[in-house]
Amino acid sequence: MSSKSLSFSGNSGCGGDGSGVRPWPSSTSVSASGKRIQKEMMEFNADPPSDCSAGPKGNLYHWISTIIGPPGSPYEGGIFFQDIIFPCDYPFKPPKVVFKTRIYHCNVGSDGNVSLDILSRSWSPALTITNVLLAVKSMFTSPDPYNSPVPNIARLYLTDKAKHDQIAAEFTRRFAR
Repeated sequence: MSSKSLSFSGNSGCGGDGSGVRPWPSSTSVSASGKRIQKEMMEFNADPPSDCSAGPKGNLYHWISTIIGPPGSPYEGGIFFQDIIFPCDYPFKPPKVVFKTRIYHCNVGSDGNVSLDILSRSWSPALTITNVLLAVKSMFTSPDPYNSPVPNIARLYLTDKAKHDQIAAEFTRRFAR
């Protein structure tokens, strides 16, 4: 085993790909990212966005969140669960958000992975988990069909929004209630 990696069985304490092999971060980077996540958790709990909840699931780097589908959208009244995985080098890299509730949405792949600029090209260490959840929540009413991992859903949204909304509402009734 090299000094650069260590094999773990189970959870390593940082989000990741589940391979069990992690780069060995310095103790200060783990401490700094953990402190940042703890600070954001305290701020989130003090003033959570409406219709959102989030918190650690097992360890500080793996959270579960819930968003209630907003009124007036095809997702209205649905309860949508997401996993949020923070990388060891958070906040310098964005968290990964994965829908656990099945959803018909052009910005959510069939594997549940969320595709939003804020989680890739537009990420900044100044952003927080509250910003991330607000962006995910806003995609219910303002999807980005031009940044879609599911082209057929994006195409339907752009060409026949009524049909798109009908299918999205049916998915909400079947999977999110």
